[in-house]
Amino acid sequence: MSDAVLLRIENGLARITLNRPERLNAFDAETAHAWADATREATSRDDVGAIVVDAAGRAFCAGGDVREMAEGMSAGSTLTELAEVINSGIRALTESAVPVVAAAQGTTAGGGLGILMASDYAIIGENSKLGSLYANIGLTPDLSVSAQLARAVGERRALQLVLQDRMLSADEALDWGLVAEVVAPDAVGERADEVAHFWLAGAYRAYGQAKRLVRSQPTRTFAEQLSEEARSIGASFDTPEARARIQAFAKR
Repeated sequence: MSDAVLLRIENGLARITLNRPERLNAFDAETAHAWADATREATSRDDVGAIVVDAAGRAFCAGGDVREMAEGMSAGSTLTELAEVINSGIRALTESAVPVVAAAQGTTAGGGLGILMASDYAIIGENSKLGSLYANIGLTPDLSVSAQLARAVGERRALQLVLQDRMLSADEALDWGLVAEVVAPDAVGERADEVAHFWLAGAYRAYGQAKRLVRSQPTRTFAEQLSEEARSIGASFDTPEARARIQAFAKR
């Protein structure tokens, strides 16, 4: 696997680390393919109960590598193909029944927003900034930003980000519901690990199925969603873990 994205799996926790700090973890072709490989492996293994997505250096992800676009791409079809590769990793995370926490220090911009929103629980530092900035270089949103941003913050607020060069402060991102927690800059990774280990110490498969129900809801009608909820809770009840936890709770 490429050093551009690192994958470590230990004791049920998969850690996916964007590792191009010298380029603010922007995606080039190598990073795109390494991301797809890492996310696919992390979400396909039965021994993984939680995933942390983090990044090396002072930024989380600056989106696409603009230098590579300028120097190494002669046609938009190349950019489209790379976006589709990265999209496969985003879909792997969002469609899986494994909860994902992001530790997003520093700047998150452009397609980096899509990587952030591929997590189910995002933690940023007090000095973090988040924005779209696509139009600054004449491009349109990709990597799920148009798909997930409005769902996360509402259509009107999503439009504020994609139609301006505004960068949200950490407090604004929290107020908008784009992230779950704001902590001290040097505590982002530690807090993300705490969240992941909270899942692993609990009924992590139930957390994963709850995540799946919420994430997949737009694909179903209201009636279909109710039926899927009913099916899922019944399936959960039949697991040994749920039986043991229900018995323990009943004896309190």
